Amino acid sequence: MASESTAVSGIADRYAGALYDLADEQKTLDDTAEDLRGLATMLEESEDFRRMIRSPVISKEDQAAASGAIVEKAGASDLVRRFVGAIAANRRLFALPAIIRSFLELLATRRGFVRAEVTSAHELSDSQRQELSEALKASMGNEVSLDVQVDSALIGGLVVRVGSRMIDSSLKTKLERLQLAMKGVG
Repeated sequence: MASESTAVSGIADRYAGALYDLADEQKTLDDTAEDLRGLATMLEESEDFRRMIRSPVISKEDQAAASGAIVEKAGASDLVRRFVGAIAANRRLFALPAIIRSFLELLATRRGFVRAEVTSAHELSDSQRQELSEALKASMGNEVSLDVQVDSALIGGLVVRVGSRMIDSSLKTKLERLQLAMKGVG
């Protein structure tokens, strides 16, 4: 399992680096990042899209045609359309989510940002995002790029990951710890 995710990570980093270099050369880094964020949203929202890019049963021609149609309908730039076509032709569509993450991390790093993955129980308001961003900036010493997701299973609180560091102040985790402590008391 670990070697599989390491392999995907290596593939993602190589492809993301190549895409970054092309976008930088064409002076389209921001447009490319925006297109990739749109694709990431589409992947999150569509189980069929995720299943299609992971399926080894679907031929690379069919994957290329389907992903090409999706990317074109999304209004992605020519560079992103050609890039997705290339990874489909190379049977690497399964790595698309990791490639997107890797590209956005590379862009943030090269611009002096630290990426923080934040999972909250409820949608954060703009003022809460700003406060969190400022607190993380003070702690990290760098500008912070927030990647915020909502997971209602947390009940309340936040889980913040920056690199290998994780701060879990979720109510769910606190309740689990309390439950474990109570088992030890009896």
